[in-house]
Amino acid sequence: MRRFAGMTALLLMLSGAAPAQVLPIPGAPGVAPAIPPPAVPMPRPGAAEQRREELNRLMDALAKAPDETSAAPLQARIQQLWAEGGTPAVGLLLRKGLRAMEANALEEAVEDLDAAIVLQPDFAESWVLRAQAQAAAGDRRAAAADLREALRLEPRHFGALLALSQLQEEAGDSPGALRSLEAALRIHPQLPGGAQRRRELRRRAQGDAT
Repeated sequence: MRRFAGMTALLLMLSGAAPAQVLPIPGAPGVAPAIPPPAVPMPRPGAAEQRREELNRLMDALAKAPDETSAAPLQARIQQLWAEGGTPAVGLLLRKGLRAMEANALEEAVEDLDAAIVLQPDFAESWVLRAQAQAAAGDRRAAAADLREALRLEPRHFGALLALSQLQEEAGDSPGALRSLEAALRIHPQLPGGAQRRRELRRRAQGDAT
């Protein structure tokens, strides 16, 4: 499991744990399984459209941020907006999944995240979190497939791209890892450590090509 620790950390920081910023913060204790999820309220009219408009504005600003300090609050708000797309029932399942992962109950975590995806298959954050659980369980192929589905749903998900790059690097695919990282940096040029990692991957990719 150690070889997947890097990807897990990246997902917790940049992607999969994002729903917990709203439902609650990453790493907070989950709700006990015995408590049933609440009824899903009717969505507020116009909320999804307002969220999309704000997300578009923030993404434009993120691409132009001059440094990490100015990019950090934009990143945090973007992740919060992504998280707000989940229903309360899905949020409870994600928190249960996070709690199970913290307890190294990976099979249970995957089951919780499977249920979240069944309830709301168009919610990218569930796919990113399940990728974390799959990677921690050693199933790199399933994790990569989940990340690609998340990217189909939200192509600008820099956290999913960064996690996919980490998986590709661990699999020995330096050129693929570089492509995914560069895609993430086009969206979020100020990703912490991104420029240094790009230089390292370029060296490795060039070595693989010789």
